[in-house]
Amino acid sequence: MASRKVRTLLIEDSGFMRIILSDLLRGDGMIEVMATASNGFDGVSKARQLKPDVIITNMVMPQYDGLYVVQTLVKEMSVPIIVLSSLHRCDPKIYSALREGAFTFLGKPAKSEIENGYARLCKVVHEASQADVQYKEDAILHYSTASRVGTPRPQFDIIALGVSTGGPKTIEYIVSNLPEYIDVPILVAQHMPDLFIESLANRLNDTSSWRVSVLQDGEEMKPNRIYFAPGTSNVRIVRNESNTPVIEFVNDVYKEFNNPSVDCLFESIAEVYGPRALAVILTGMGKDGVAGLQKIKESGGVTIAQDENSSVVYGMPRAAFESGAALHKLSIQEIPDFIIRKLYTA
Repeated sequence: MASRKVRTLLIEDSGFMRIILSDLLRGDGMIEVMATASNGFDGVSKARQLKPDVIITNMVMPQYDGLYVVQTLVKEMSVPIIVLSSLHRCDPKIYSALREGAFTFLGKPAKSEIENGYARLCKVVHEASQADVQYKEDAILHYSTASRVGTPRPQFDIIALGVSTGGPKTIEYIVSNLPEYIDVPILVAQHMPDLFIESLANRLNDTSSWRVSVLQDGEEMKPNRIYFAPGTSNVRIVRNESNTPVIEFVNDVYKEFNNPSVDCLFESIAEVYGPRALAVILTGMGKDGVAGLQKIKESGGVTIAQDENSSVVYGMPRAAFESGAALHKLSIQEIPDFIIRKLYTA
């Protein structure tokens, strides 16, 4: 039996571009353009009525734009939304859409891409349709900065988080639900372009009680700080001549994802910290981080995968748990408390 076509809703204010994009999508043969809309308001209405598998929306439209579409529908529907725009991928509007739950961002096709069929668009539509998307809007619980957890020494020396699609809100949730002082550094490998990573780190630095920054080559990590791997290099942790763990930028290439590779970071954490590492695989597409998480587990560290119901995309966590690399499967609401308990309970 033939597979069902991917039912797609296209929201685009330019009539000419609606025709171009519709033709490109239909040319795939396994994508059905079930409807189009000329603005965000009409698009939201049609999405509610038709329940498409995937939504593609232009970002900049009069009155009701792509951000309106994302902000409105992620609260109602578990449907992946692809933002398509001629804006630069580092534009704050694109970052806002991704942070609010957009599945991914693609640039408007150039003439040469249109002539060649813009295969990337169809590829992303298929990827989005196969993702287990679960959009959640969770109430944020804040710990008082005065509620410092105190013991002579935590059970771990490092906490590492690997995350992809759906990462910004997920990371914000975890950061908002951890006390300010946990006596170890937190490292985050987030699949995003470099300037988006910088924007996310700056936002968390401004809105939380944590000191948040992007890692620098050769940097020595400090406790009670959050560090993001940059989007320009893969990152390893190595010991310097004084046997102190420091950051090293490397050109190693990994199959699943690069710059930053979760596997690269996690593998080095297993080598340097062994049983004194705690690592978490969070929402995201693909399998990046699974091999590295397995090495942390084999070294005696604690490994966690986010559960399906609280993941935006249950790809990386699913692979981590089903492969046996993750010892624990937890919801996003359970992860902060679990980290605290594991840190200070033998």
